[in-house]
Amino acid sequence: MPALPSLLVLILCLHGSLPCPQDCDCPPGSGVVWCNRRDLVVIPLDIPHDTRVLYLDSNWITHVPNGAFRGLKQLRELHLADNLIQSIAPGAFRGLGGGLRLLDLSGNQLQRIEAAPFVALAWVRLELYDNPWHCDCSLQELMTTLPLDTETVEDLVCATAMWEEYAGKSLAHLLSAGVNFCVSQQRNTDLAMLLTMFCWFTVIITYVVYYVRRNQAESRRHLEYLKSLPLPSKQLSPEEEEVEEDTLSTIL
Repeated sequence: MPALPSLLVLILCLHGSLPCPQDCDCPPGSGVVWCNRRDLVVIPLDIPHDTRVLYLDSNWITHVPNGAFRGLKQLRELHLADNLIQSIAPGAFRGLGGGLRLLDLSGNQLQRIEAAPFVALAWVRLELYDNPWHCDCSLQELMTTLPLDTETVEDLVCATAMWEEYAGKSLAHLLSAGVNFCVSQQRNTDLAMLLTMFCWFTVIITYVVYYVRRNQAESRRHLEYLKSLPLPSKQLSPEEEEVEEDTLSTIL
């Protein structure tokens, strides 16, 4: 009898399905898995392989790890809205079959994301609104790297930005107005490098001046020491001694 559950799991796996995750609902034959509003803090690992629509919205998920949806090759819609997602691993969506058409990440806590997790999702509609986006060069590059539709682009609103005057404005509107965060960031980087080089140059010049002055002081002290030494007495030759004696005799 104990072998029956294992046999059942094996049969389900062979048919491309897994038992429904705990706290989720999987109506038979629907291809839909309901895991929304279940107070989940992590993404379940035992999602059935034949899932076509997965609802994980309105939970407490903060991170999407690598391979979180591996094996879900029939997945068409992935709903992750209204969580607390702050970060997405580069391989988070690796292993999907390429049939995904909707990825809803709205209403989370995303401020910055890289393009790497979304490179393989060329035909996916991304829902990215209601996130506290920080508008900078990386977000601008994400827009140019991914084939985002017009509505998705308009939904990207800067909660914060490199300059305060851009906060609360649509990123698409700023870019169309000529704002280039990458050029500004490059300028800031160049200025920082220039300032760093100036500081190093100042340190080197200061050390050279200190070294020269110190050597000059040492040279002066050494010269004064040599001057303070008594002069050595002159040694006279025998002939010079006789001449000196004769001179003294004559004087006396």
